[in-house]
Amino acid sequence: MDSKENGGKVVIISATDSFLAKSLMTKLEGIGIKPEFSHTDIKEIKTHAESMELIIFFMSEEMDSIAETLVYLKDTVQDKEIGLILIGDEQQYDVLKKTIPEHTVTEWFKRPLDIDKLMKRVSQYLDENTGDKRKKTVLIVDDDITYMRTVYEWLKGSYHVGMASNGVQAISFLTKNKADLILLDYEMPIANGPQVLSMLRSDSETGQIPVMFLTGHGDRESVLSVVGLSPVDYLLKTIDRDTLLAKINNFFSR
Repeated sequence: MDSKENGGKVVIISATDSFLAKSLMTKLEGIGIKPEFSHTDIKEIKTHAESMELIIFFMSEEMDSIAETLVYLKDTVQDKEIGLILIGDEQQYDVLKKTIPEHTVTEWFKRPLDIDKLMKRVSQYLDENTGDKRKKTVLIVDDDITYMRTVYEWLKGSYHVGMASNGVQAISFLTKNKADLILLDYEMPIANGPQVLSMLRSDSETGQIPVMFLTGHGDRESVLSVVGLSPVDYLLKTIDRDTLLAKINNFFSR
């Protein structure tokens, strides 16, 4: 198995300092992965969250007593779109599914644990989701929730996708997550697209993120006003799925 020293950050979470968790850490280190360990305390988990890309969570008998931690893990996995591998029995998994949607779980390993199979799955996940092969993240900012969800459905198979219905939500998303491209609605109430773009460019952390405007107007005056703000592209909202994907794919291929 190839070394993964430049791969993603793996965090192992367990209620106790179990022998199995420590053994897993040793084995991962042996193939070039440097995992970090955390107990189930939320504050402790947060100290590892900055560049977390895969969570390995040892479920336990005390699942009901860590409800807040499960909610935090659910939010983290969904917001950052990172992997979640579970280890535990069926009863523990049933409890967890009440809080964490099953579709967000990368894989569940039953006990007794096949540690070699787990190692291969971790390695595979890091190969496919980190470094040059990491899925790009696209943030959609649009007050039209129906249209935004439509675009989300179009893109989610190829990209990590975030959604924000206004500029404040967009800024909030970007304080916690990195985005490789922003699809920004030109016309929104309160703060319109140009105003949101101005806010983004005034901050060193977000100022360099490429922006494509979404606009409902294709007349010459509207197009010139959009182009004058120097986005990387502008897209009419009448664009179809295949054309939108082609535009974004071509942008990233450059």
